[in-house]
Amino acid sequence: MPHTDPSPSPPRFAVCRDGDVVPARLQGAVAAIGNFDGVHRGHQELIRLTLGTGRPAAVVTFEPHPRSYFQPDVPMFRLTPEPIKLAILERMGLAGVFVRTFNADFAALTAEQFVDLLAQDLGLSGVLIGYDFHFGRGRAGTPAIMAALCRERGLACHVAPAVTEGSEPVSSSAIRQALEAGRVASANAMLGYRWFVRAEVRHGEKRGRELGYPTANLKLPDDCGLRHGIYAVRTSVAGRHVDGVASFGRRPTFDNGAPLLEVHLFDYAGDLYGRELDVEFVGWIRGEEKFDGIEALIQRMDRDSEEARHMLAKDAVASMIG
Repeated sequence: MPHTDPSPSPPRFAVCRDGDVVPARLQGAVAAIGNFDGVHRGHQELIRLTLGTGRPAAVVTFEPHPRSYFQPDVPMFRLTPEPIKLAILERMGLAGVFVRTFNADFAALTAEQFVDLLAQDLGLSGVLIGYDFHFGRGRAGTPAIMAALCRERGLACHVAPAVTEGSEPVSSSAIRQALEAGRVASANAMLGYRWFVRAEVRHGEKRGRELGYPTANLKLPDDCGLRHGIYAVRTSVAGRHVDGVASFGRRPTFDNGAPLLEVHLFDYAGDLYGRELDVEFVGWIRGEEKFDGIEALIQRMDRDSEEARHMLAKDAVASMIG
């Protein structure tokens, strides 16, 4: 008999978008609902609760971010662009995610129509939302309204309280503000992991080689609000964690050009051009400076590297890469 390949097994993590038939592994799922930008500790608590229901565990999220839809001319600093958000959600152990397009039609849904979508179109058996979740046209839906509408439709509904860091609720906005101020340790504490970016290594001016600090150069999204400065960082190259020091900014000593992330990896000499690289931010060292000469810059880079190594040696925050 001729050899036939077995049918491919369904993916372990299903992504169900507009118009897709709900895959078998997501039928009757219990889903946490939200934007999930950052997938921070508050989001992670919702996911933990979905994983404990005994039903398929999923997330319902929205793309683009609703703020980008309502304020298209205002840059939106995404902590986790969609590919990174989905990668993190997959690592959480979920069965999958429902990604709904946030457009004019979606924004016009009433609170009742939104819950009908969850129950009928997605076939959920239950939902979990945060204490501050609002939904439906004009954000008219509140957690109490969600609970009542779910009860009418036979859906289980759980409203989770705030997760706090210190005395303040963990939120995507608070994390953005921390990164905009260079407070990486604070941002990471709220995230529960090291914040990271992902981009392709591109060719640069090769100045780093001349200074004795060759760098991998990455162009971050234009809306990246990270404070310009010097950071202790970690990457994963071919399955091996590699520490380093990075500069994010406009290089005022040289050209004051477009923002660029330049990463110097300690004890690594391989070719990274064209490779997609994840860079985790561990600690803030200093702001960007303009130096009077190359020697002064090199001396400062030496001190930056020493400080980065010291920070990295003490770091115990969880990783989401590699």
